[in-house]
Amino acid sequence: MTEPAFDQATANAPASRRHRVVIIGSGFGGLFAAQQLEKADVDVTLVAKTGHHLFQPLLYQVATGILSVGEIAPPTRLILRDQKNVTCILGDVNKIDVAAKTVYASAGHIRFDLEYDSLIVAAGANQSYFGNNHFERWAPGMKTVDDALELRSRILGCFEQAEVTEDDDERRRLLTFIIVGAGPTGVEMAGQVAELAQHTLKDTFRRIDPASARVILLDAAPAVLPPFGNKLGNAARARLEKMGVEIQLNAMVTDVNAQGIEVKDPDGSVRRIDATCKIWSAGVQASSLGKMIADQTEAEVDRAGRVLVGKDLSIPGHPEIFVVGDMMSLDKLPGVAQVAIQGGKYAAKQIMAEVEKGRSPAERPPFKYFDKGSMATVSRYSAVVKVGKLEISGFIAWVMWLVVHLAYLVGFKNRLTTMFSWGMHMGGEHRSQLTSTQQWVYGRQAIERVAAHEKARSTEASQAQTQETASVNQD
Repeated sequence: MTEPAFDQATANAPASRRHRVVIIGSGFGGLFAAQQLEKADVDVTLVAKTGHHLFQPLLYQVATGILSVGEIAPPTRLILRDQKNVTCILGDVNKIDVAAKTVYASAGHIRFDLEYDSLIVAAGANQSYFGNNHFERWAPGMKTVDDALELRSRILGCFEQAEVTEDDDERRRLLTFIIVGAGPTGVEMAGQVAELAQHTLKDTFRRIDPASARVILLDAAPAVLPPFGNKLGNAARARLEKMGVEIQLNAMVTDVNAQGIEVKDPDGSVRRIDATCKIWSAGVQASSLGKMIADQTEAEVDRAGRVLVGKDLSIPGHPEIFVVGDMMSLDKLPGVAQVAIQGGKYAAKQIMAEVEKGRSPAERPPFKYFDKGSMATVSRYSAVVKVGKLEISGFIAWVMWLVVHLAYLVGFKNRLTTMFSWGMHMGGEHRSQLTSTQQWVYGRQAIERVAAHEKARSTEASQAQTQETASVNQD
């Protein structure tokens, strides 16, 4: 039974309440916005569908057994527990009523409302399958903790099944790993799967040689790491190929099923690659909340669902609503952590200036993004870094990558344990997080079945109520 809605933001509010700020999302944009408001004379409510702050750039290392979930996903409540003006709520936002300045959300069967004076929407983005959402069942993305744990179990499960099968064709299929998307996540994932097979799992099986695994990185684009330019893209490609990774470019995926994928080449021919484990990292789609806001305002969304915001990151005609991070579209800014961090801080500063100094929205300075560069690791001791016109590849770039990623991890303990895990991995091929379970593998399918069952029950109940109403009317 669903409980009635309540107003979490005003339930215990005093008669002369403070300015209410609601932040949607606990990623980089949402968390840094909340922290920026620490000393502000406002009440902040941070609502997110997960109870942790996920350091997404290192998610692939959870999927390949280098790091634990806790090292890159600390609880949001613990991060913000000393910030007395912040209330953290675990909930899934179902609706934003722009006219009523109210956010409607739910936590399980409990529904609740959050009224706001200022709203920061930082709900991030999901994996995009370019209209082929049925691919997700066979080729999970890399956006959540659940995705990483599922992929870890799928990857390790393939080696385990290859050890016991007597069918040569089945063994080849099990030992073929396909990563779709040659952007930073795809490159990092391909490198780590190859290292896992060739080094970490060496001599751990008796009937198969893990190093014989085939790792394929493919993309519809003509280059590896397109945003990094040809020089760094070619350097990353050369390193991957030296590790035995097959690079297939200008290859468009047209179908995915349990046994493998179909690929369309530039000449129009279609071929099939048999593989049990497929990993998708080819695109992103902004949260549907962006479209919800646009439908109620003068805002527009682009093809990826990102909201076209003004120079102050607000919605046209609604200066009280800011959209930051992967959900916003402004000046072709990339969907990286730094854009979200700087956007979240900027939005918080504008709210503080207007609440505490009486400044009007018309006086807001335009958001200026400071580009701190882009980087991606290819393998141990090898990475690529692009900062302005400076392009670095190899060991020095890898050291820079280590330092930057350690700096942005939340909490001293997480930095320390991550350094230890990296040291064990680099010094002795050790990966301490290679636990996998069937539940992680089949959890997605179980959830799909439960959701379908609940939907069917809801439909039946609705039809029964309609029939009962019609019967009463007839009487």
